[in-house]
Amino acid sequence: MNNKKHYLFSYGTLQLERVQIENYGRLLKGRKDRLFGYKLDKLKITDTEVLKKSGIEFHPIAVKTDSPNDVIEGTIFEITEEELIETDKYEVNDYQRVLEKFASGENAWIYIAKSDKPFSSISDNIKQIQNRITNACSKSARNKDDI
Repeated sequence: MNNKKHYLFSYGTLQLERVQIENYGRLLKGRKDRLFGYKLDKLKITDTEVLKKSGIEFHPIAVKTDSPNDVIEGTIFEITEEELIETDKYEVNDYQRVLEKFASGENAWIYIAKSDKPFSSISDNIKQIQNRITNACSKSARNKDDI
């Protein structure tokens, strides 16, 4: 058995007791921390094993922004090498594991979005809808304030 310890930052379902029991067979101990330069988005989970463990269809996913105004709050847990491998299995292919430095000065693993492009956010969707309305009004010679 490998006794190497790792630190893992969780901002989502890995903080849930039932997920910890399912993944690790125990409850994890951790401490609160924050990570700057990231924001949370949502990811629809389709993996049946992950859905069975979490019971939640949409999981949060961290997206790197590099903005000091963006911050994610969560918990840093101490886990074993074997538990880190189990965590890799739990996190679906849209996530990647990276090592980051947290507000406490601690370095810990975090699962973030693989893509540099954030998943669709509400504000992005609103902008797209507003652009479509503006374009439709221009084509039909209507005033967008009348809609």
